[in-house]
Amino acid sequence: MAMDEIDFEIFGADMQYVEVELDPGEAAVGEAGMMMFMQDGIDMDTVFGDGSQQGGLFGKLMGAGKRLLTGESLFTTVFHNEGNGKRRVAFAAPYPGKIVPVHLSEIGGTLICQKDSFLCAAKGVSLGIALQRKLGAGLFGGEGFIMQKLEGSGWAFVHAGGTLVERTLQPGEVLRVDTGCVVAFQPTVDFDIKYVGKIKSAIFGGEGLFYATLRGPGKIWLQSLPLSRLASRLMMATSTTGSSSGSLLGAGALGGLGGLIGGDDN
Repeated sequence: MAMDEIDFEIFGADMQYVEVELDPGEAAVGEAGMMMFMQDGIDMDTVFGDGSQQGGLFGKLMGAGKRLLTGESLFTTVFHNEGNGKRRVAFAAPYPGKIVPVHLSEIGGTLICQKDSFLCAAKGVSLGIALQRKLGAGLFGGEGFIMQKLEGSGWAFVHAGGTLVERTLQPGEVLRVDTGCVVAFQPTVDFDIKYVGKIKSAIFGGEGLFYATLRGPGKIWLQSLPLSRLASRLMMATSTTGSSSGSLLGAGALGGLGGLIGGDDN
């Protein structure tokens, strides 16, 4: 399917959003719930899959099924510019981090990314699935057997939590990474999972039992703040706050009860 060659501009530092400029007749596809605003003249349609499937109903069902396997919604939203001039639609990042623009034609036409990182793309970019061929990577990779595969020749935008790291690995170069910190990589990069090797480090090191190995050649994108780590810290903080509040409330209640038993007249 022909790609729409869109223009764009990214705003913000830590909580970013991207404005996509559409010429008359052009369109962009966005993940459900990511739209921030759109100018008058843009029509919004909710479609099965990513809107790029051909082959009638069967093709649409196949595209929607692929998205369901990655844990995403069955639907995406397509934004069409039906006006006479240029119009803009904006998509916002879901949590603090950086928006990564990737022109798929410049990296070979395919990008493998974690399943919750896709933000938006030019219409015509296909959103598929990438099955992990290695048992270890599938079971312990933090993303299961299935990751997202973006294919095409246009612009695609993914989101990385915290600080973004872009790095090009040379042939045979290996980088060991926390499994949750992998955002995306070219299909030429070999992705595998390794055991940390020491029981003491695995139990008391706080880094988990496994880490990811990325072997070049190819480009990789890493994030310093995975969503899973952010959610875990928020849950810990919430439970700690709740326990502290409960302890203070309990102490106050016991103090009052003690006053009553002790015959406090105040």
